[in-house]
Amino acid sequence: MLQERNYCYLLAGQSVSFLGDAMANVALAFAMIELGGSATALGMVFTARSVALVGCLLAGGVLADRFAQRTILVSMDCVRVASQGAIAALLLAGALSVWSIAALSALTGAATGFAQPASPGFLTSLVRPELLQPANALGSLGYSLGRMSGPIIAGLLVARFGGGWALAADAATFAASATLLSRIRLPAAAIFHGRSLLADLHDGWQAFRSRKWLWTFVTWLSFWSLLYGCWTIVGPLVAARDLGGARAWGFIISAQGVGGILGGVIALHVDPRRPLLVAPAALAGFFLPLALFALTMPVEIIAAGALLAEIGLVLCSTTWDSAVQRHIEPALISRISAYRRLGPSVLQPIGLASWGPVAAAIGLDNALWLAFVLQIVGALALLAVRDVRHLPAYPTERDPA
Repeated sequence: MLQERNYCYLLAGQSVSFLGDAMANVALAFAMIELGGSATALGMVFTARSVALVGCLLAGGVLADRFAQRTILVSMDCVRVASQGAIAALLLAGALSVWSIAALSALTGAATGFAQPASPGFLTSLVRPELLQPANALGSLGYSLGRMSGPIIAGLLVARFGGGWALAADAATFAASATLLSRIRLPAAAIFHGRSLLADLHDGWQAFRSRKWLWTFVTWLSFWSLLYGCWTIVGPLVAARDLGGARAWGFIISAQGVGGILGGVIALHVDPRRPLLVAPAALAGFFLPLALFALTMPVEIIAAGALLAEIGLVLCSTTWDSAVQRHIEPALISRISAYRRLGPSVLQPIGLASWGPVAAAIGLDNALWLAFVLQIVGALALLAVRDVRHLPAYPTERDPA
């Protein structure tokens, strides 16, 4: 894998971009604090970015099927250099307002929404089908390392130099990504020429809904994203109530990060013959720490559960990505990728907003058990679908249904 020069440029570019994404949340939060922004204002900024991302996913899928995917990825990195760099410059100049942060953050989100559907198809143009699983595993390792180190780096920059310079460093990561991706050299590929945006979206939707294994799995992932908010919202509350607070929660999250790295290493050596049978089984254990929280287990045991849960999450995501990349033809893969990202992207923020009121209504422990049971039920329902259980790792021919 690492002998392939083009793939190494892609891996390095994606990894540094993941680092920038992880830095952005911390840097933006402290930029708002420097401006004296309220929690409501901070929520508005992050909501603007999320809404713009979701709003651009489908159009990004169409564009990535019509034009060179490398061009789209490099262009969107340049847009994020400009948007994040503008926030940094205005903050350093003392000319920034909440509304300008929200508008520029929305631009960053829009660029991410256009870029995301292009990535899976671009990888398939660089890597042979039998190498997609280790390629996705290495990408997951880059993501896990970025997610662990990004907040730390951003926090140090904020503490030493202020939020403006932290955001400038974030912009620099996207510049580095654009530079690395621009060095990839590929022969000219056939480009899909569509009719209109709506017609292309309709064709993509028909291709998506015609594959039962695809839409059922995406439905399940969307449901999982809704439940994930329980971990994010209720988890810290229980840690504060029963385990001593932020130190315990930080220890659990650190264990989760280690699990992400271990999961990437394991995924390098796993390529199951029935990928969609293995993927939900691996992810079904993600909510084990919720049961451990509800049972008031020691923090070390909960941390071990979080580590195992993250390993399962990585195995699920890499196996799922590889299955989609192998079974979907190149002319459709970006539109399919946009549709499969849409549900989880919409439902995850709804879950984050919902689990606080749910926990207030039924109690923290009951909320934990509810999410745990619903996750198991969802996984069993998915595995009841024959097309999911029997999807092979490699298609004998492109499967239209």
